[in-house]
Amino acid sequence: MFTGIVTAIGTVESVEQRGDLRLRIACPWDPAKIAIGASISCSGVCLTVIERGGEPGAAWFAVDVSGETVACTAAHKWKQGAKLNLEPALKVGDELGGHIVTGHVDAVGRVAHWEPEGDSMRVTIDAPPALAPFIAAKGSITVDGVSLTVNSVEDRPDGAVHFGLNIIPHTAEVTTLGELSQGSEVNLEIDTVARYLQRLESLRG
Repeated sequence: MFTGIVTAIGTVESVEQRGDLRLRIACPWDPAKIAIGASISCSGVCLTVIERGGEPGAAWFAVDVSGETVACTAAHKWKQGAKLNLEPALKVGDELGGHIVTGHVDAVGRVAHWEPEGDSMRVTIDAPPALAPFIAAKGSITVDGVSLTVNSVEDRPDGAVHFGLNIIPHTAEVTTLGELSQGSEVNLEIDTVARYLQRLESLRG
């Protein structure tokens, strides 16, 4: 489990095609505190550490990314040089600053509109029809591993949904969301509570 509060930005140093993709990700952590077998959210995708190294402040860790994961997520995240939002798994007793996040991406969204709004950014994401029932104004959603509040929702004639977000300067600075532009693809995870409420409603029907 995660909270959607990013603690560092990592960089994909190398990509090797084996049976799966083997990624080596550089990060500003202490390698002694990265456990083999630990779960780390990488731009919203829960991945398992299989190697680690480096030194404090200049660490790296390696993960395997399955073909299924590549197919269900934004493909550009898994290329050399890509920037990734990193968050270690939630520990018992940690502060829940965002919302409960599983690290299982539900769909890939696309930035439909982007514009400055004061010191912040106003971003509109185009999400597929399957996610429409789970996105509500003032609800939570995870975008590239970042816990955000939905500001507005607009259902589209084709069944898709556009939802609006406000990216404050701090979030833009400490995550990769400050680099979003028109057409950018993002990993989306719906709120766990919304998922279960929809399931209960479908059973009533």
